[in-house]
Amino acid sequence: MAEMEERELYLRMEQWVKGQFEEVSIKATRNVGKTEERMLPMRDGTCLKTVIRFPEPVEEGEQFPTVLVRSCYPGQEVILRIRAEEFVKRGFGFVYQWCRGTGGSQGEWEPNVNERDDGLDTVNWLARQPIVKNIGYWGDSYLALTGWCMADAVPEKVKTMCLGVYGADRHVSAYQDGLFRMDVLTSWARENAGTAIAADNETSYLFRPQKDVDEKLWGVHLDWYRDWVSNPEREADYWKQGFWGMLKGIPQKVRIPMLIREGWYDHHLGSALISYGQLSEETRRHSVLQIGPWNHNYMAVIPEEKISQLKDDSASAPLEWFYRILVKGEIPEGGIKEYVIGEDRWVEKKDMRDSAGKIFYLCADGSLNERAEKNGKRTYCYDPENPVRSHGGESMLADMKENGSFLQPGPDYRKDVISFVSDVLDKKLLVEGRIKVKLFVSSDAEDTAFTAKIMEVFPDGKTVNVRGSITTLAFRNGSDCRQEYIPGEIVEICIQMWDIAWCFREGSRVRVDISSSDFPQYAVHTNYPGLWSLQDKTKKAVQAVYTGLQYPSAVILPI
Repeated sequence: MAEMEERELYLRMEQWVKGQFEEVSIKATRNVGKTEERMLPMRDGTCLKTVIRFPEPVEEGEQFPTVLVRSCYPGQEVILRIRAEEFVKRGFGFVYQWCRGTGGSQGEWEPNVNERDDGLDTVNWLARQPIVKNIGYWGDSYLALTGWCMADAVPEKVKTMCLGVYGADRHVSAYQDGLFRMDVLTSWARENAGTAIAADNETSYLFRPQKDVDEKLWGVHLDWYRDWVSNPEREADYWKQGFWGMLKGIPQKVRIPMLIREGWYDHHLGSALISYGQLSEETRRHSVLQIGPWNHNYMAVIPEEKISQLKDDSASAPLEWFYRILVKGEIPEGGIKEYVIGEDRWVEKKDMRDSAGKIFYLCADGSLNERAEKNGKRTYCYDPENPVRSHGGESMLADMKENGSFLQPGPDYRKDVISFVSDVLDKKLLVEGRIKVKLFVSSDAEDTAFTAKIMEVFPDGKTVNVRGSITTLAFRNGSDCRQEYIPGEIVEICIQMWDIAWCFREGSRVRVDISSSDFPQYAVHTNYPGLWSLQDKTKKAVQAVYTGLQYPSAVILPI
């Protein structure tokens, strides 16, 4: 039975990948040549399994534009095999390789650290092959990391890269103001630990102290995961030096056109936007950033919206990009192509600059007003043992079904969630950029967290999330280093959200929920100060949000 189910899954995946090529504008015209598998030696003698495919030549000495992919996921073999066939039918060479320690390649699997040297050894070897006319690099997620990490040093034959759902600033993908992106990184570590792990994700997320989850729950020692959970500070040497420091500095040194593909609800969006912004002006002039209403798998995750202008271009966008540059020799015109949720349309613009802000002030009676009113406050008790569950988020991976814009419960649906709702909008509000929530708060804990979730309430009362984020008192206001907080002190905090293009419709209302947890999207804050991954206990905290003329807590929408 298990073999039959596996075979059925394989056939469905095969059909799905082939279907992506049915609507592409570039038609199949060539016969597929022989497949060669080679154990390609790296500089240290380790040999990596490399699959090489070209069309049948029609004349002696014919050269082909060639696409290179490097993957650490053996489960993607069917996807890579079919993509290779479809590209070859359209006149491309296609080469894919398994990272060391995976998919039949020699060596020990250790995420990230070998990818630059191995990638450069591979692409330089490929560039020396007479059959190769020029090269484009393609990858999503970790497969994009394997491109980013060498993008500044590729040989002249490499003319472009198409890199999706990944960015070069790893700290942004790991932390938000001191809170670890638990679901993304802990689930990935568990799945890529190099051994089968019996413990499930939920048990792993809640294990304390988190720094010992690898040895005490998973039965394996992972230095790289311990490093991730031990360095919440953006300015820590771990993020500034070594592999991550090197990676962060690469975008500004890239000199080839880039197609960067992202989703509004992908956990690498923040990092990818930074990487795009760090491209040199000349490189950006010929690079394209495309952002759709997608999750990490390019699935549209806005079920309450019309999506007539969307199509699955997971294959067509890269193929057409490579065709323009590698086959036709074009130098593309750069820009940003983004999908506006609520208007079901694509817009093109030159940069991600924030526009002027529309301000709604929080009021103690639970309303959002365009003017700050008399002073007041609202309080709630935050219990880390009963966190608010993530439903509608930006940065989840294992629990990806909760990533996107979904129907939300009513206002104040829990005692530890306080809601503020605006009057009916008399005209549409087109939000483009980063939403911010400025709060004046206090707590009886020495450190704690505050969350904000922005929503649209439709005229019929249905409510969907737009954006959300989190901050801590220790790393408030985007601080690179830990700050002290005195319990009871009223401080101003700013909860920053990732960019979005969203149209609030006429007749809708704006709603914001304030709370102190968003689990498992983020680690549960214990309400104790210090390094979160060493803490083994929790305590309750009384939180207060202040409003009014003296404490103008507000939602700031870039209009």
